[in-house]
Amino acid sequence: MERFCVQATRIWRIATRVVWDKAKALNYPYAFDSVGENAMTRDDKLRQVAAEFGFDPDEEIKKGGKYTPLLIDGNAAYVAGQIPRVGDVVRFVGVVGESLSLEEGRRAAGTSTLRALSLIKKHCGTLDAILAVPRITVFVRSAPDFTMQSEVADGASDVLYDVLGDAGIHTRSSVGVLQLPKGASVEVDFIFSVRPA
Repeated sequence: MERFCVQATRIWRIATRVVWDKAKALNYPYAFDSVGENAMTRDDKLRQVAAEFGFDPDEEIKKGGKYTPLLIDGNAAYVAGQIPRVGDVVRFVGVVGESLSLEEGRRAAGTSTLRALSLIKKHCGTLDAILAVPRITVFVRSAPDFTMQSEVADGASDVLYDVLGDAGIHTRSSVGVLQLPKGASVEVDFIFSVRPA
Protein backbone atom coordinates (compact mmCIF):
# COMPACT_ATOMS: atom_id res chain seq x y z
CA MET A 1 0.00 0.00 0.00
CA GLU A 2 2.84 2.39 0.90
CA ARG A 3 4.50 1.74 -2.47
CA PHE A 4 1.21 2.47 -4.27
CA CYS A 5 0.80 5.78 -2.40
CA VAL A 6 4.35 6.85 -3.23
CA GLN A 7 3.89 6.02 -6.93
CA ALA A 8 0.51 7.78 -7.04
CA THR A 9 2.01 10.90 -5.45
CA ARG A 10 4.89 10.90 -7.95
CA ILE A 11 2.53 10.53 -10.92
CA TRP A 12 0.36 13.36 -9.60
CA ARG A 13 3.40 15.66 -9.23
CA ILE A 14 4.62 14.90 -12.77
CA ALA A 15 1.15 15.36 -14.26
CA THR A 16 0.68 18.65 -12.42
CA ARG A 17 4.05 19.92 -13.66
CA VAL A 18 3.26 18.95 -17.28
CA VAL A 19 -0.12 20.69 -17.19
CA TRP A 20 1.39 23.76 -15.48
CA ASP A 21 4.22 24.05 -18.02
CA LYS A 22 1.78 23.67 -20.93
CA ALA A 23 -0.49 26.35 -19.46
CA LYS A 24 2.42 28.74 -19.10
CA ALA A 25 3.61 28.02 -22.66
CA LEU A 26 0.12 28.92 -23.94
CA ASN A 27 0.08 32.03 -21.70
CA TYR A 28 -3.11 30.83 -20.05
CA PRO A 29 -4.16 33.61 -17.66
CA TYR A 30 -4.48 31.34 -14.58
CA ALA A 31 -1.06 29.79 -15.06
CA PHE A 32 0.48 32.36 -12.72
CA ASP A 33 -0.35 33.09 -9.12
CA SER A 34 -0.93 36.54 -7.69
CA VAL A 35 2.76 37.16 -7.05
CA GLY A 36 3.78 35.94 -10.50
CA GLU A 37 4.83 32.29 -10.55
CA ASN A 38 6.71 33.00 -13.76
CA ALA A 39 8.91 35.41 -11.79
CA MET A 40 10.10 32.72 -9.34
CA THR A 41 13.79 32.12 -9.72
CA ARG A 42 15.55 28.87 -8.93
CA ASP A 43 16.85 30.53 -5.77
CA ASP A 44 13.25 31.34 -4.77
CA LYS A 45 12.24 27.75 -5.45
CA LEU A 46 15.13 26.50 -3.34
CA ARG A 47 13.88 28.53 -0.38
CA GLN A 48 10.30 27.36 -0.95
CA VAL A 49 11.21 23.67 -1.11
CA ALA A 50 13.70 23.99 1.77
CA ALA A 51 10.97 25.48 3.97
CA GLU A 52 8.85 22.37 3.34
CA PHE A 53 11.75 20.27 4.66
CA GLY A 54 12.54 22.52 7.63
CA PHE A 55 15.96 23.25 6.16
CA ASP A 56 17.70 26.65 6.05
CA PRO A 57 19.59 26.93 2.74
CA ASP A 58 21.81 29.63 4.26
CA GLU A 59 23.11 27.41 7.05
CA GLU A 60 26.79 26.50 7.11
CA ILE A 61 27.50 23.11 5.55
CA LYS A 62 30.05 21.57 7.88
CA LYS A 63 32.62 19.01 6.82
CA GLY A 64 34.17 16.35 8.99
CA GLY A 65 37.67 15.84 7.58
CA LYS A 66 40.42 17.05 5.29
CA TYR A 67 38.37 17.24 2.12
CA THR A 68 36.28 19.82 0.33
CA PRO A 69 32.50 19.43 0.07
CA LEU A 70 32.56 21.04 -3.41
CA LEU A 71 35.21 20.90 -6.09
CA ILE A 72 34.98 22.73 -9.42
CA ASP A 73 36.89 21.30 -12.38
CA GLY A 74 36.12 23.24 -15.55
CA ASN A 75 32.34 23.15 -15.95
CA ALA A 76 31.96 20.17 -13.62
CA ALA A 77 31.03 20.70 -9.96
CA TYR A 78 31.55 17.62 -7.80
CA VAL A 79 29.65 17.59 -4.51
CA ALA A 80 30.84 15.22 -1.81
CA GLY A 81 28.30 12.82 -0.34
CA GLN A 82 25.62 14.65 1.62
CA ILE A 83 23.67 13.13 4.49
CA PRO A 84 20.40 14.61 5.85
CA ARG A 85 22.04 16.87 8.41
CA VAL A 86 20.17 20.00 9.51
CA GLY A 87 22.34 22.23 11.67
CA ASP A 88 24.22 19.87 13.97
CA VAL A 89 21.54 17.16 13.88
CA VAL A 90 21.48 14.23 11.48
CA ARG A 91 17.85 13.52 10.70
CA PHE A 92 16.44 10.15 9.67
CA VAL A 93 19.01 8.02 11.45
CA GLY A 94 18.27 4.35 11.00
CA VAL A 95 17.58 1.64 8.46
CA VAL A 96 15.04 2.14 5.68
CA GLY A 97 12.59 -0.72 5.59
CA GLU A 98 13.24 -1.49 9.25
CA SER A 99 13.30 1.46 11.69
CA LEU A 100 12.43 4.03 8.99
CA SER A 101 9.64 4.06 6.40
CA LEU A 102 10.00 4.55 2.66
CA GLU A 103 8.64 8.10 2.99
CA GLU A 104 11.22 8.94 5.67
CA GLY A 105 13.92 7.64 3.35
CA ARG A 106 12.60 9.85 0.56
CA ARG A 107 12.68 12.90 2.85
CA ALA A 108 16.23 12.02 3.87
CA ALA A 109 17.23 11.97 0.20
CA GLY A 110 15.45 15.29 -0.37
CA THR A 111 17.20 16.93 2.58
CA SER A 112 20.58 15.69 1.34
CA THR A 113 19.82 17.20 -2.06
CA LEU A 114 18.92 20.57 -0.57
CA ARG A 115 22.33 20.61 1.11
CA ALA A 116 24.04 20.02 -2.25
CA LEU A 117 22.04 22.78 -3.94
CA SER A 118 22.94 25.13 -1.09
CA LEU A 119 26.63 24.43 -1.64
CA ILE A 120 26.32 25.26 -5.33
CA LYS A 121 24.38 28.44 -4.60
CA LYS A 122 26.97 29.61 -2.04
CA HIS A 123 29.82 29.01 -4.48
CA CYS A 124 28.21 30.34 -7.66
CA GLY A 125 26.00 33.03 -6.10
CA THR A 126 22.88 31.66 -7.79
CA LEU A 127 21.42 28.33 -8.90
CA ASP A 128 21.00 29.87 -12.35
CA ALA A 129 24.64 28.86 -12.84
CA ILE A 130 23.56 25.20 -13.07
CA LEU A 131 23.38 23.99 -16.68
CA ALA A 132 22.67 20.31 -16.01
CA VAL A 133 22.91 17.51 -13.46
CA PRO A 134 24.73 14.71 -15.31
CA ARG A 135 24.63 12.21 -12.45
CA ILE A 136 23.70 11.50 -8.85
CA THR A 137 24.33 8.42 -6.72
CA VAL A 138 21.98 7.61 -3.85
CA PHE A 139 23.18 5.27 -1.11
CA VAL A 140 20.38 3.85 1.05
CA ARG A 141 21.02 2.16 4.37
CA SER A 142 18.66 -0.74 3.78
CA ALA A 143 17.08 -3.63 5.63
CA PRO A 144 18.15 -7.00 4.16
CA ASP A 145 14.83 -7.51 2.40
CA PHE A 146 14.31 -3.88 1.33
CA THR A 147 14.36 -3.48 -2.47
CA MET A 148 12.88 -0.02 -3.03
CA GLN A 149 16.12 1.95 -3.20
CA SER A 150 15.01 3.60 -6.44
CA GLU A 151 11.83 4.87 -4.77
CA VAL A 152 13.95 6.38 -1.99
CA ALA A 153 16.12 8.03 -4.66
CA ASP A 154 12.96 9.63 -6.08
CA GLY A 155 13.09 11.97 -3.08
CA ALA A 156 16.35 13.42 -4.41
CA SER A 157 15.14 13.48 -8.01
CA ASP A 158 11.93 15.29 -7.10
CA VAL A 159 13.80 18.07 -5.27
CA LEU A 160 16.17 18.57 -8.21
CA TYR A 161 13.25 18.83 -10.62
CA ASP A 162 11.14 21.04 -8.35
CA VAL A 163 13.99 23.53 -7.97
CA LEU A 164 15.76 23.35 -11.34
CA GLY A 165 13.02 22.24 -13.74
CA ASP A 166 14.27 20.39 -16.82
CA ALA A 167 17.90 21.23 -15.95
CA GLY A 168 17.45 18.99 -12.90
CA ILE A 169 16.72 15.85 -14.94
CA HIS A 170 19.67 13.51 -14.43
CA THR A 171 21.05 10.00 -14.60
CA ARG A 172 21.37 8.17 -11.32
CA SER A 173 22.22 5.00 -9.46
CA SER A 174 20.56 3.89 -6.22
CA VAL A 175 22.44 1.42 -4.06
CA GLY A 176 21.52 -0.42 -0.88
CA VAL A 177 24.28 -0.43 1.77
CA LEU A 178 24.82 -1.83 5.27
CA GLN A 179 25.92 1.40 7.01
CA LEU A 180 26.46 5.12 6.38
CA PRO A 181 28.26 7.93 8.26
CA LYS A 182 26.67 9.00 11.56
CA GLY A 183 24.06 6.26 11.15
CA ALA A 184 22.31 8.27 8.42
CA SER A 185 19.73 6.46 6.34
CA VAL A 186 20.76 8.09 3.05
CA GLU A 187 23.83 9.67 1.47
CA VAL A 188 23.80 11.30 -1.96
CA ASP A 189 26.66 12.56 -4.11
CA PHE A 190 26.29 14.75 -7.17
CA ILE A 191 27.90 15.94 -10.37
CA PHE A 192 26.60 19.29 -11.64
CA SER A 193 27.48 21.09 -14.85
CA VAL A 194 27.85 24.82 -14.12
CA ARG A 195 28.67 27.97 -16.02
CA PRO A 196 32.31 29.00 -15.64
CA ALA A 197 32.82 31.79 -13.09
